[in-house]
Amino acid sequence: MSANSILLDFSLDPARIIDEVSRKDIVRVCKEGLEKYLTGLKISYDMLTTDGYLCILSETGTGTIVTIRFFEQGLITINVEYYRKDGDEAKISFENMKMLENGLRIRLEAKRSKHLPPIKRGSSVDVYLTSSDERVIEYDIDRVLFDKRSEFQKIQIVHSRSLGNMLVLDELQNIAEADLIYTETLMCRGKEDYAGKEICILGGGDGALLYELLKEGPKMVVMLEIDEIVMQACNKYMNTICGDVLEKRTDDNYEIIVGDCMVYLRKYIKEGRKFDYVFGDLTDIPISDTPTGEIWDFIRTILESSFQVLKPDGKFMTHGNGVSCPESLRMYEDQLAKLTPKVTYTKSSAFVPSFMEEWVFYQVQREVANATESV
Repeated sequence: MSANSILLDFSLDPARIIDEVSRKDIVRVCKEGLEKYLTGLKISYDMLTTDGYLCILSETGTGTIVTIRFFEQGLITINVEYYRKDGDEAKISFENMKMLENGLRIRLEAKRSKHLPPIKRGSSVDVYLTSSDERVIEYDIDRVLFDKRSEFQKIQIVHSRSLGNMLVLDELQNIAEADLIYTETLMCRGKEDYAGKEICILGGGDGALLYELLKEGPKMVVMLEIDEIVMQACNKYMNTICGDVLEKRTDDNYEIIVGDCMVYLRKYIKEGRKFDYVFGDLTDIPISDTPTGEIWDFIRTILESSFQVLKPDGKFMTHGNGVSCPESLRMYEDQLAKLTPKVTYTKSSAFVPSFMEEWVFYQVQREVANATESV
């Protein structure tokens, strides 16, 4: 069950909508087209606006509301909104939407037109998430398997018909069963040699990175994850990507520690403990105008602390953001340029199925003599 909003728009010559007679004629044409699918439409209200004209129609006995909005630039938008219960037929099928748009485009002599599938709001299963640059993405999510708010974040595991089970944290897609490419690109599988190495994972509560790293024969992997509930949920619903590591929590070559990673990084710095690799599997690079604020401060602290526990030839591996956010990536690279001692970095990218976009990953290490930045 959800409120469905059908959206259509048409671009006309602005001169055609400036007088009352023309506006009423356009409303009449739109009303006639809509009445093929909505019966007994009546004009409930209309008014001139600062930038055009608004007309509201209602369907007799159903509660369906249609708004027709005129903008002085020649744009006309039509919104059809109604509540659709489970099992109900759509008021206007997708095929009929195309026919409606085409018919109105011809009758209105529009220069361009567009229709969108219904936007569904208020459903018990939320199918909308956003891309890194804040575009709306509709997923084929058909059920919610887990939904709980921990001390730190909102945690959901949902099922997608094409992606399998998917972890969503604070309304952001994190990883799905179809996302092995994400983990393999983060760890640069086939390019880095983890055999016999000591590794620290900051975050990584879904267990996927730990599970894949263990296949590479490391000497020891320590994973520092703050949210116990994330691990419990992923152990139950995402074990195709994490195996039994979140169940066992420790073995000869790995240990999962539940706690604030910064507390343990400070402990390792004090002890002089060093790692060959540190993975930052924490928050994404923020989308902001400037590299300021709590999250940017956290990112800088993680970078500085990680290099204090890395061996001289060690690497810091992390995920960045989508390629559609170049300014965000540039600001992160500016932070890398300010690190002391100086560092060099390489980048890799991969299309991540659950993100539905190309994602950027960083490999950062101390600068050596004559080293140059690689991009």
